[in-house]
Amino acid sequence: MATIAAVLTLGMPAEAQTQSLFDSNWQFSHNGKTITVDLPHDWDIYDAPDPATGATGTGGGWFQGGKGEYHKTFATPKGELVKLHFEGVYQKAEVFVNGQKAGQHAYGYTPFTTDITPYLFKDKRLNEVVVKVDNSQQPNCRWYSGSGIYRHVWLQTMPALHIAENGIFVTTPEVTANQATVQVAVTVQNEAGTDQKATVDVEGQQQEVLLKAGEAKTINFSYTIQNPHLWSPDDPYLYTATVKLSTLNTKHSTKFGIRSFSFDAEKGFMLNGQKVLISGACVHHDDGVLGAMAFDDAEIRKVRQMKEAGFNLIRTSHNPTTRAFLDACDSLGMLVIGEAFDGWRTQKNPYDYSTLIDSCYREDIHAMVLRDRNHPSIISWSIGNEIIERKEIAVITTARKLKAAILECDKTRPVTEALCAWDSDWEIYDPHAEVLDVVGYNYMIFKHAEDHQRDPRRIMWQTESFPRDAFKNWAYVNDYPYIVGDIVWTGLDYLGESGIGRYYYEDERPGEHYVDGGQPDWHGAYCGDVDITGWRKPISHYREMLWSDKPSLYMAVKEPDGYRGKIFETSWSVWPTWESWNWNGWEGKPIDVEVYTKSPEVSLYLNDQLIGTKTVDRSTEFKAVFSVPYEAGTLRAVAGDQTVTLSTAGTPAALRLTADRKVLKADGQQLAFITVEVVDKDGRVCPDAAIPCEVGVNGQARLMAAASADLKDREPSTSQRFTTWKGRAMIVVRSTLQKGKAQVSVKSSLPPAAIHLGITK
Repeated sequence: MATIAAVLTLGMPAEAQTQSLFDSNWQFSHNGKTITVDLPHDWDIYDAPDPATGATGTGGGWFQGGKGEYHKTFATPKGELVKLHFEGVYQKAEVFVNGQKAGQHAYGYTPFTTDITPYLFKDKRLNEVVVKVDNSQQPNCRWYSGSGIYRHVWLQTMPALHIAENGIFVTTPEVTANQATVQVAVTVQNEAGTDQKATVDVEGQQQEVLLKAGEAKTINFSYTIQNPHLWSPDDPYLYTATVKLSTLNTKHSTKFGIRSFSFDAEKGFMLNGQKVLISGACVHHDDGVLGAMAFDDAEIRKVRQMKEAGFNLIRTSHNPTTRAFLDACDSLGMLVIGEAFDGWRTQKNPYDYSTLIDSCYREDIHAMVLRDRNHPSIISWSIGNEIIERKEIAVITTARKLKAAILECDKTRPVTEALCAWDSDWEIYDPHAEVLDVVGYNYMIFKHAEDHQRDPRRIMWQTESFPRDAFKNWAYVNDYPYIVGDIVWTGLDYLGESGIGRYYYEDERPGEHYVDGGQPDWHGAYCGDVDITGWRKPISHYREMLWSDKPSLYMAVKEPDGYRGKIFETSWSVWPTWESWNWNGWEGKPIDVEVYTKSPEVSLYLNDQLIGTKTVDRSTEFKAVFSVPYEAGTLRAVAGDQTVTLSTAGTPAALRLTADRKVLKADGQQLAFITVEVVDKDGRVCPDAAIPCEVGVNGQARLMAAASADLKDREPSTSQRFTTWKGRAMIVVRSTLQKGKAQVSVKSSLPPAAIHLGITK
């Protein structure tokens, strides 16, 4: 990590500008009960989804919403100014300090800061902050939102003259392999009642600034870095810019990446002078079994899962994401489309953003862009998704206003929007598309040829696509430079939008997730390449193989139609396909075995007997399909020097627990994700095992969630009870503030299983 040095100019005695986590020990009141909670907190996820009473409806996953209050006491900290920064509260938050209203914020997905200085006690009495949260007007979201203070809260102190919030903006307007120009804009804010003077220092350059009472000024710096280490998804190198103000005894550091990129209808998407094909995933904000609780570790894990699944871009559909999520994209190497809103002035739900847009849109766009504009991962801003009023001429005015609000904060990135059509009209949206720098196509990329003929300069990406169209969409991007990427719906299974992506059997309720009354048996979406426990579905391995130049070989088995009942698909589903060679009762009947590879030829063996050899190329969609009469044993696929196997598992013999980390920090925030697998005596996962379990956590950790990927399971994911599904489940535990040890144990009809964790300072 390279650091850009800075020098403190000493003058009058300096005061610190500090920020400390304010998450612990809140009193939470809801439905007549009061408990102690630590943030992040989502009260919805602690209840079972209930179609009979769930106010959020099918879109919200049948959860309750409602109203809640958070109370916390604290001593008055030192500092001329004291503020509370909320990373996200869902939704309609009101902040009170010592009985007086200090601030409010409506949109649940953008951060906000409340100055609480005027309301604090000046003596030794403890202050009380109360945050009232109102998520009772339902439905207001088309997916699971969660309810409460679900992101971090920070206590900030500062002198009256300070660096403004999000007041350091780093850009790299000129980048070559030999040198890069770095520009740093520093905004200094004077909240004092008198004029103030200070010196700003960046990279040895100093500028003096004089500010009138209540004034803010931006000072610009520029310097050159020789032979810069360029940021890219394959090499996500970060620099650090450090800024000091002579009136502060603290420095402010901002990470940034040096990279150049461009979008062009003839060349495609260019990053650091090289063409990059974009394979993207739409990702909602929830963290699966944790609901909306945005722990840093959970946010980082989502990005890592998408990286490991072969994606190089994430679209934050359809709202601003968290700071931790974008930090992970920067450090792990993931491109990002930062999206502001789902809809605009015409409602999709009765209480959605259409009720707020006229009063809040500029504030919310600025909150997103100002916070996130230093992230090298972000290559585009998105202003909306599938706007209902798209046939009204006024929609163009709205699009221009939203784009203008972005450009007020950042002119270094293009603006996009996800356009769609639910009828035969499409070309009538050309004036709307003209507002955008890159045009997003939701499920409409088949219109590309005539659109390109009409407007050869138009740059396109498919901002949503059906999972099963993986090959077709790879081919579009591979063959046409003006189509710069495909972004599948979705990268991860998520809560809410109940039943999208489901396949179903003949005795289940037919139709799509959006049929009248929804799909009440479901509380989540099964359209992700990766399920909510982190298991990669076969479609994930197939998609990664298509977009990668690295040699790969993967094998999976299509569930026979009729094995559990006649199978029906829906628009966002793929055929149920599993890493399983356990098909008891199907002996002698044919089963399709799929092998994914870019090797020119693949052979399949069953119990060491050759089933056949097939040629694989683009004409076969890089897929070999073998019809195999079922017989227990071992399948073996061979392509060149690569081999993969799939064996019949025996009866369940044990539970295997595997943690993503064995040591946690005693900070009350770190998480361990523990995979639960049902295995036979030889350690093979039993792919059909449904074993009821109960988890216990002892020592310096506490249980946060325990659940399988079964999105029809009504047991609350935060309870101690869970049932494995397809032989798997997930347990999540959280560290306490005390160092020591923790034991996670699971009881079931199988022998007890346990895993030990260390909790260190």
